[in-house]
Formats: sequence, structure tokens, C-alpha cells
Amino acid sequence: MKSSFRRAVTLGHLSRNLLLAALVCPVMSFGASHSDAPLIKQDPQANITDVYAFIGTKYDNPSVNVLNILVSVRPFSEPGDGVIYDRFADDARYTINLTDPTTGEVTDRFDFNFSSITDVKNPDTILSYGRGTEVGPITTIGDGKQNYTQTYEFSSWRAVKGGTFKRNFREAGLPVSPPNVGKRTTPAYNDVSGKAISGAASLAALDSLTKQAIVTLDNGIVVWAGPREDGFYADTPGIFDFLDPRIINNDGNSANGLGQDGNGIDGFQGFNVLTFGMQIPVTSLRTFAYTEPLVGARTGVGVYASVSRQAITRISGKGEPKNSGKWVQVNRMGNPLFNEVLVALRGKDLYNRTSPVKDDQFKTYAENPEVAFLVNAVLFGTDGSGPLATTGRADLAAIFLPDVLRVDTTTGPVTLPGQVGFNRLSLIGGDTKGWPNGRRIGDDVVDIALSAVASGPAYSTITVVGDNVPANDQIYNQIFPYLGTPHAGPTVSQRQGPDN
Repeated sequence: MKSSFRRAVTLGHLSRNLLLAALVCPVMSFGASHSDAPLIKQDPQANITDVYAFIGTKYDNPSVNVLNILVSVRPFSEPGDGVIYDRFADDARYTINLTDPTTGEVTDRFDFNFSSITDVKNPDTILSYGRGTEVGPITTIGDGKQNYTQTYEFSSWRAVKGGTFKRNFREAGLPVSPPNVGKRTTPAYNDVSGKAISGAASLAALDSLTKQAIVTLDNGIVVWAGPREDGFYADTPGIFDFLDPRIINNDGNSANGLGQDGNGIDGFQGFNVLTFGMQIPVTSLRTFAYTEPLVGARTGVGVYASVSRQAITRISGKGEPKNSGKWVQVNRMGNPLFNEVLVALRGKDLYNRTSPVKDDQFKTYAENPEVAFLVNAVLFGTDGSGPLATTGRADLAAIFLPDVLRVDTTTGPVTLPGQVGFNRLSLIGGDTKGWPNGRRIGDDVVDIALSAVASGPAYSTITVVGDNVPANDQIYNQIFPYLGTPHAGPTVSQRQGPDN
């Protein structure tokens, strides 16, 4: 497999009907992890949508290499959802985990615990933003015009013998960037027309409300939290609708690839997410030797995110809910798409409750991918036989399990969207610094995953398959926290008009 990927990659030619079959199946409607399991679907504030992990440089010092980790939660956050707007849950524990890339065993844990969602300066107004002790636009996080200001406590823990953790750092009162209410309330996010400004290539160009929440801690780690534009992109609405023809070919030319025309409709356009992230100096990481299945021996770390809630919640008609008991994991994510696309319904909630060290129990879903079976069944007959390998997919098991992002920490800073050398198809496009080597903003994980399902397990020819959405609807920033500036409610459209 490794040598196959080192050969020149060529555009394969599955039949048009095969692509149709692949995309008609509802299981193929990728959403990274926006809607991955029944129970977490009912708990959006704890629902992880995406995890990104890649090597870059410190936001204010390009001579320091860092591991960037960004975790987004709260799928389909509506930018104009006033008067409260989305906030991080104050009764959840959001965690970034560093692991041994081979076993998934956690070596370091970083917790983000957010402040009360009801603690305001002025409870006698309907406004969370624009009026607190003063009236007007918010220019500084926490100023008198920002009635509600969320903060968080950050803690770092290191694994010790016996499977326990020892806390080695804690800092509270860290600021969260406010939502993008609009140009009249949060003008720093927007241009004169009220649309969010993104694409900052330097710290100086980054908007002040994002910049103010970037904090370098005494232990050398940089942290940030706040709303961001949803950086995932895919035409899921078209896929769900029994494959709108725009998915396959929207330019009238069937010879230029399968779902590679461009001009598709991003089903996540116009939506925001809540994101927390950090920069960890590479020199402080505990790294491990591991084998990256597509390119060979590497050195680095594993990364996944999790969200936990306390076991008991008591609701009373006389006051706020009370939480107690041990912390219980309710959601996790490493690689994009694994739980959502490969794990069957019976295993989805179990996956979210367990840790990567126990991922062998989910190996059968990767080795015997139902998605390949469904493609064959739709096209060639109900027995599921056909050209796509439905069993023995050790290639997929090696990529996805244990379900942690494996990051080669020796590569140096990666290229990002808008920079020379970046290719959204990562390894398939000749760019080895993207998923499954960690995951960068802008990596087209849907096209990469579809192409892997269609091309493996031998990969003697790479068949590039996609959904005609080659880029995000918002421009990413090229400086920490990287994801795009959150959309403003008054000027964004989440859906295309009927004639578009």
C-alpha cells in the first residue's frame, strides 16, 4: 500500500452509475461528525463536529514550532439566533487528549470548563450583547456593553502510573470571544456591509475580538475559545435527496472526474460552530514512533477530543439544575467520519462512551465497510457483490484505528489553504502534510475518504471521487485560531434560493 501511494496518482474512471450508487446511499452523506450518534444528536452543545491537529508556528513567534489543535462543537449554530446566542455548556467538560499514536493510550489531558451561562451584568434587559452597564458596540471583551461574558478554566493533566492523572497546571477566568451579533454590536468582526471579514494572514490582520481571547499561559501553551465559522464543507443536502445531479456532473463534461467539477453547494455554508483550541510547543511533547499506513514510519503524537458530563443532574422548580457525580464521557472524535460513516447504529453510542484503547471492538466496521456493500448492492445486486471490496479492508482499519489523529511532529509547519503547495486532497494530490497525517483546516476529508473506499485495499490505481464541493464557503485565517471569522446573523444566508 505504501509503495502504491508513492507511484504517480492518476484520475480513475469509475462508471457514472457507480458514482450515482455510491452517493445515493444515505450512509454516504458525510458530515465529519455533525450527526454521528442518536444520543449526542440530542445534546448539541456537547456534540463534537470536527477535530484539527497540525504543526505550525506560534501565533506571535514564527521561530517556535507548535502543535495546533482545534475542536469544534455545536453543529449548525445559527448566526442570527438571538437573543441568547450559542454558548459553551457550563455543565460539560471539554477535553483535548494526547495519546500514543499506536495504542490510543492517553498521555496528557487538557480540560476546558466554561462559566455559567446565566451570569450577566444586567438581568433587567433582553439583550445579552449591546447593553450591560452601558449601551453600544462591544469593542473589548467583557466591557460594559457585553452583558454576558463567558470565561473558562483551563487545566492540564499528565498520566501517571495506575491509569490516573496528575494536574500540573490550572488557570481560570480566561476570556471567550463573543458571538458575531452584527456590525452594529460587534463591528470588529465585519466589513462596512456587515459581512464577516476573514482570511487574516498575520496577527496584525486578525480582528480584535478574536485576538483578545488568545492567551499565552505561564506553561508556554496558548489557548483560545469562541465562535467560528464551520470549517467543514460538503453537499449533504444534495446527497440526501437521492443524489441531485449536481453531485456528479454540474458542468456538462463527464470526462473531468467524479464529483470534481466544483460549483457544488456546501450544506454547511452560513453556519457557525463553537471552537476551543490550543498551541503546544513541539519541544514539550512526548512523542512516539509509529507507522502511518500510507507512508510508513513516523514520529509524533495521537490526538482526539472528548466531552463529558456529570452522572447526575437534578432539576428543581425552585432553582437552577444541580450536577453531581463522576464525569462520564458522552462524545469523542479523532478522525473525521469514522463513527458517522463506518460504525453501525448498534455501536454508535457505545463508541462515544469508550476510549481509543478499546477500539478493536469497532474494527469489524472498518474491515467490512457497509458503505462499500451498499454501493455494490445498489449497482450490481442485492447480495452486495461488486467491484468495491467489502471485506478484508485492513487498509481502512489501519487508517482509522485506534481512532486518533496521528500527527508527524517532525514535518515542520504545514501548508494551509491559500499558501503555495497546499492541496485539499492531501496525499492523493501529492501533499503529504494533510489528513490522515493529522488534519489541517481545508483538507477535503470527504473526497479523500470517498477515494480511499473506491481505491483500496490495493491502491494500484487511485480513483478520485468527490461531491463537487472543493472549498469552504468562508476563507480560513492563516493565523491561530485559523478557522474563519464567524458569520453575522443579519447578513448570512444558510440556504440557496430555489433558483440557485
